Amino acid sequence: MKVDVLVAEIGSTTTVVNAFIDLDSDRPCFWAQGQAPTSVLDGDVRIGLQGAIDDLCRKKGIDHLEYDQMLATSSAAGGLKMTVHGLVYDMTAKAAKEAALGAGGIIHDITVGRLRRTDLKRIKEINPNLILIAGGVDYGERDTAIYNAEMIRSLGLKTPVVYAGNIENQEEMKLIFEDSGQYLYIVDNVYPKIDTLNVEPCRKVIQEAFEDHITHAPGMEHVRDMVNGPIIPTPGAVMECAKVLYDCIGDLMVIDVGGATTDVHAVTEDSDAVARILTSPEPKAKRTVEGDLGVYVNRMKVIESIGEEKLREECQTKLHIDLDKTLETYVAIPKNEDEFKLVERLTQEATLRAVERHAGQIRYVYGPSGRQTLAEGKDLTQVKYIVGTGGALTRLPHRVDIMGMIPKDNETGMKLYPSEAVKILVDNDYIMASLGVLSKTHRQGAIRLLGQSLKMDLQEQEHAVNKAQFIEELQRLNNAAKAKEEERLHHIEEMEKMGYDMSEYKNPEKIGGATHEEVEAAKKETLMQDRTVKKGEDLIMNRETADEQERQENKKKAGCDGDCDTCTRRHCPYGKK
Repeated sequence: MKVDVLVAEIGSTTTVVNAFIDLDSDRPCFWAQGQAPTSVLDGDVRIGLQGAIDDLCRKKGIDHLEYDQMLATSSAAGGLKMTVHGLVYDMTAKAAKEAALGAGGIIHDITVGRLRRTDLKRIKEINPNLILIAGGVDYGERDTAIYNAEMIRSLGLKTPVVYAGNIENQEEMKLIFEDSGQYLYIVDNVYPKIDTLNVEPCRKVIQEAFEDHITHAPGMEHVRDMVNGPIIPTPGAVMECAKVLYDCIGDLMVIDVGGATTDVHAVTEDSDAVARILTSPEPKAKRTVEGDLGVYVNRMKVIESIGEEKLREECQTKLHIDLDKTLETYVAIPKNEDEFKLVERLTQEATLRAVERHAGQIRYVYGPSGRQTLAEGKDLTQVKYIVGTGGALTRLPHRVDIMGMIPKDNETGMKLYPSEAVKILVDNDYIMASLGVLSKTHRQGAIRLLGQSLKMDLQEQEHAVNKAQFIEELQRLNNAAKAKEEERLHHIEEMEKMGYDMSEYKNPEKIGGATHEEVEAAKKETLMQDRTVKKGEDLIMNRETADEQERQENKKKAGCDGDCDTCTRRHCPYGKK
């Protein structure tokens, strides 16, 4: 059997392969899926990849599989390790962090201000796959980013560097990393001016860096030879798919509970009420990754989050399982009923805690003027859909119930959570990451397949302009129109002081029934109001004619005969220029 495209998702716990045919037709087909444990610990991810392909073949009853094209995503071996270095945490450092997370990076360290010796030591210990330097709005503070760049170069690492700070430093950065052995990416500032985020250019470069420079999991270099397109971070692929889905259904949140981490992706605008009290801007598309909330690799940390004693009591009274015995046989892909029950409870905890960390909240600040209400973090109140993807939230029996708990997990009402009217969707085919990759080259096919997986009809639509932005723009236009009218009236007043009859231009334009003369007068008035059209040519012409007539009359009064060649008057105002 031969398929058009095979997409491999090489995760930290499992490797999944998805086969697709007829992607460019009106009826694209998700043909089959196979999965197997990821084989990083075996020293070669190809073992797990081949196991997933073999699993697909068994399900379809075929001996072998051929394909025209193979694509891949990866989060194996800890994903894309990054460190981020900015100027102020709530400004440039935060913007750089959002760019990194949205691209699929795993942030291992964030520093603000000048790097200290302890910071440099930590960077060496982390040995990141990528270093991101930011700092300073455009044409603002320069020194901190330059100092940090020099310190990072002094470490002697071969790690690629992305610079996304003050554009005035770009040439300086080139000089610093020249002949350093570190590849330098220069992109637009992630925080070009106060309260403005510009994370997309940085996100794209980070994904390119992942493909070009990152040392992959063991055996990944061989997978690269098999792949026809780029290998991108799995979380970045899910984010791409989320943005495509946003273009079809509007504000949404995607949750991916994995074996090592739990990722939350939100593509939504702030509500009008929250936008007015938000302390710092948030990107429309935001991702957070919780490195301690995984239901296999980090299962013990999730148990700690629940509380071991509390979980033991629940296992006895509600789940009716032996916790210790179940943990002894616990594997990446659950095999029996007890394991399913335990992984569901861990998934519930990982989901609720990850959303809690992702979402913003309302808080009160007390000052001399009394109590102020402020909002911090990502506003999820406009979210209309919660989408579950990943192994846990697509395969567990009670996945919908787990996601349905999210709006209810807001007892104080201070969290910026979706309302209880939110709709729950499931990526039933577990293909969102694959479709994120496919959307780059087969967008319409990816949309149709996504609709099939979510069991809904999807159509791209143009979204209405954000209400707050619309009101702001309308106010701006009204103010501009008012200023223009005031300018017109002032101009008329000045012309009247000079002796001109401006009564014709004071009358408002008639809506209907105007005569030809009135229409022409209205045209002249419009030209006068638009100062970009030669400042009202007709009016200027009339003014010049009147000035020349007045000049000739004054010459006669002064006894000027106009013969300047024989005239002996000095400083004559009517002489030749």
